[in-house]
Amino acid sequence: MIWLLALCALGGYLAGSIPFGLVLCYLAGYGDIRKIGSHNIGATNVLRTGNKWLALLTVILDALKAGLAAFVAYKLLPQTPDIDLFGISAPLNVVGSLIAGAFGVLGHNFPIWLKFKGGKGVASAFGFILMTQPYVALIALGIWLFMAFTFRYSSLSALTAAVAMPIIAWFMCPPVYAVFYSALAVLVIFRHHANIARLLKGEESKISFKKK
Repeated sequence: MIWLLALCALGGYLAGSIPFGLVLCYLAGYGDIRKIGSHNIGATNVLRTGNKWLALLTVILDALKAGLAAFVAYKLLPQTPDIDLFGISAPLNVVGSLIAGAFGVLGHNFPIWLKFKGGKGVASAFGFILMTQPYVALIALGIWLFMAFTFRYSSLSALTAAVAMPIIAWFMCPPVYAVFYSALAVLVIFRHHANIARLLKGEESKISFKKK
């Protein structure tokens, strides 16, 4: 079964590597989104163009690429046999789905087409979790929205939701999901290390809908 799981990883990574934010900004006439704001290809930086609809479309597509990778793997793989992963037994299609989705998030963070310099994976992680455990994703989204509207820091909202996500999963889901979500949380925190430093210094920029 190793080769099937390897295909899930490869397919998920290639899907996640599609830089929708960059492509959409070029198509909309904004040029290279990596030259403004945080120099990131994610939706938060796309929002700095002042085009809210383009940012929303970026969020949707970034979420879909990891979510669909997980969905396709789940539907195509058989349920049996069970796979022993990290000492936890789970059906083959569940493990394959989690691997495909997780690698979709990795692809967004480190896309091969952009010399492994991508986004921070928040939208992709949300899409992955929404497809695999919708209730966990919706709770995480609620936490993000509360933090975003209260403090207006996108990074702080993402970090809070990322930390809460695996904790929620441990109580609501089979253990294999919580393991993967914990790994995602670590990745999100790592990718936001610069934001954490700016938050501690009081230098982090707040969410704004004004055109820069």
